[in-house]
Amino acid sequence: MKIALPAAVLAFAAGSALAAPVTYDIDPGHTYPSFEADHMGGLSVWRGKLDKSSGKVVLDKDKSTGTVDITIDTSSVDFGQEKLNEHAKSPDLFDVAKYPTATYKGTLAKFKNGAPTEIDGEFTLHGVTKPLTLTINQFLCKPNPMTKKEVCGADASATFNRKDFGMGFGEAYGFKMDVKLAIQVEAIRAS
Repeated sequence: MKIALPAAVLAFAAGSALAAPVTYDIDPGHTYPSFEADHMGGLSVWRGKLDKSSGKVVLDKDKSTGTVDITIDTSSVDFGQEKLNEHAKSPDLFDVAKYPTATYKGTLAKFKNGAPTEIDGEFTLHGVTKPLTLTINQFLCKPNPMTKKEVCGADASATFNRKDFGMGFGEAYGFKMDVKLAIQVEAIRAS
């Protein structure tokens, strides 16, 4: 018993020392922030996505903590219609010449069964930074069956008022200013 207890304490301490935050790099081929915006005051809903994202997620599963740091290339906006894409890049909306990126920095929160259910953070768009909480609808980490590397993936959502970010184009024509975000993200464990 005298030997077993110290051995158990050392094993526990060694296991605790090994547990640490893990960094995951955003997989740009599997990460696409998408959004829905009103057109003409309820006439239709336009959907678009942003094709270029980068960043990191740091996750400490043992402590139920983590952070998110994402950068989005606003010139990669894609509605599936070239004229609308060009207008979205203009000073009326994203103004990509002046604001080439949008960022989101946040803290993983409200863990349930080992997985975060929210991200409390700040969204910077069009040169304006505001608080924005993302709801995590789905979250999972597991080995990728093809690469054998650990990956984490999530589906997140939120709604914000684009006029709060200086993007009020169309309000005079009756456009609603709310934008719904639907974000699919995958990240690969950094080596």
